[in-house]
Amino acid sequence: MDASSITEELVAALVADQFPRWRGLPVRRVEPGGNDNRTFRLGDALSARLPSAEGYVAAVEKEQRYLPRITPSLPVAIPEPVGLGSPGRGYPWPWSVNRWMPGDDLLSGTPVDRRALATDLAAVLVALRAADATDGPAAGAHSFYRGASPGHYDAETRRLLVELRGAVASEVLDEAERVWDAALTSTWEREPVWFHGDIAHGNLLVDDGRLTAVIDFGTSGVGDPACDLVMAWTFFDGDDRRIFVDGIDLDAGTWARARGWALWKALLIARERGIHDSGGLPIVQRVLADPIAE
Repeated sequence: MDASSITEELVAALVADQFPRWRGLPVRRVEPGGNDNRTFRLGDALSARLPSAEGYVAAVEKEQRYLPRITPSLPVAIPEPVGLGSPGRGYPWPWSVNRWMPGDDLLSGTPVDRRALATDLAAVLVALRAADATDGPAAGAHSFYRGASPGHYDAETRRLLVELRGAVASEVLDEAERVWDAALTSTWEREPVWFHGDIAHGNLLVDDGRLTAVIDFGTSGVGDPACDLVMAWTFFDGDDRRIFVDGIDLDAGTWARARGWALWKALLIARERGIHDSGGLPIVQRVLADPIAE
C-alpha cells in the first residue's frame, strides 16, 4: 500500500465504521507523522496510528498487549491504547487508537533543560530495564533486531564503511572499523530486559523543559538495552552526557555496543544526507570522537 493513501478522509471513514462513539470527531494529520506509522489527531483527546508498510504491522499487537504492562513501572507517560482497529476501506492492516499525548518533541526546537533531560531519560531507561519482562517479545525481526547484537548489521555496516573510502582519511576509516569491531566483542550477559528500540529526538516529549513522555514503542522488546543509549552521541554533550552516562550505570561492554549502534545509524544518515553535507560525515565523526567508556 502506498503510504500517501493514508489520508484524513480514510481515517475518518475507518473510525466511523469501527468506532461509532468517535464518529464525527475531527481528524487532523500530525506532522511530522513518523516513517513507520502515520499519526492523526482524533478530536482533542485521541490519536489514530496506522502502519505505513507491512513490516511495521507487528508493532500494533505488541503495543496493544505490552504497553499497559510497562506503564506502571515508568516515571513518565507512554502511549495508552484505547482501541484496536481492523483492516477496512482498502487499508489492509490493523491500527491503533491511543490517548493523545501532549508535549513537544526534541525536533520542535522547544527549549530544553539538557541536564534535567539527561537525568530524566536515564531514570526512564533504568526503570524500563526493571519492568517485568516475563514473556516479553524477544528481540528479532519485529524490533528490526534492536535488542539483539549489533552484529546483525555487520555486513551492512562494512559496506557503508567501504562507501567512505576515498572520501575520508584512512585513519578515520581505521577508527570506525575499530569501534565497530569493539561493538561485536561483547554480549549482554544478564537476563533479557525491556528496551525501547528507538530512543531518539522525535520520540521524546517535553513540557516546560522537562521530559514528560516517551512515545513509539514499535521497535520495543526484550533483550540487550545497548540500542537505547545512542542519545549519548546524537544529543547529549559535555556535562549532560556525563549525567546521562552515570545515570544509566552500565558496563563498558554495553557502552561499546551502544557506540556500535550509534555508528551504524550515523553511517546510514551519512549515506542518506551525503558525506560532504553538514548533516552527513560530522555525525560519524561525533561518534568516533568520544568513546564514553572503554
